[in-house]
Amino acid sequence: MQNVCVGEKHARFFQYNNSDLLHEVNKVIDANENNLVIYIKNVMKKNLINKFAPFHAYEGTEDVDFAKELHIVSDNIFIKYKGNAFTNSGLDILLKKHNIEYVEVVGVDGGACVALTALGAIKNGYKVIVNEAAIGTMYKKNKNKYFKKLHEAGAEFI
Repeated sequence: MQNVCVGEKHARFFQYNNSDLLHEVNKVIDANENNLVIYIKNVMKKNLINKFAPFHAYEGTEDVDFAKELHIVSDNIFIKYKGNAFTNSGLDILLKKHNIEYVEVVGVDGGACVALTALGAIKNGYKVIVNEAAIGTMYKKNKNKYFKKLHEAGAEFI
């Protein structure tokens, strides 16, 4: 839910229904304010390949910041450089420290990072809740493929 994807000046590449999506994500955040709420920032490394990407989200830029409309209720923020947020081992460490069993995923994109993180959560032994109303998707074909895998792996869809 970063500026690059859903902020006022988001990259043209991303075509989500930003206001509705932010509203749904904020409803989930607000409902879980007393639970462990974790935010993930996707950051691109400055390299030759990413130079040609249709958008840029480099560390220290406004694009990496969360959209100003996003409700921030904790300082549990993890940076990732790959689709699956569990590639940042600090995420798993924090969840285990708090004896978390269930992970509810929301955000963008259902055909990429959100689905890959949900699969990563299952691989790490967590039960996963996929909150479809609070997930934006541009990659429909990938979403269908990943959501099928999530269904088969026992994820709960709400």
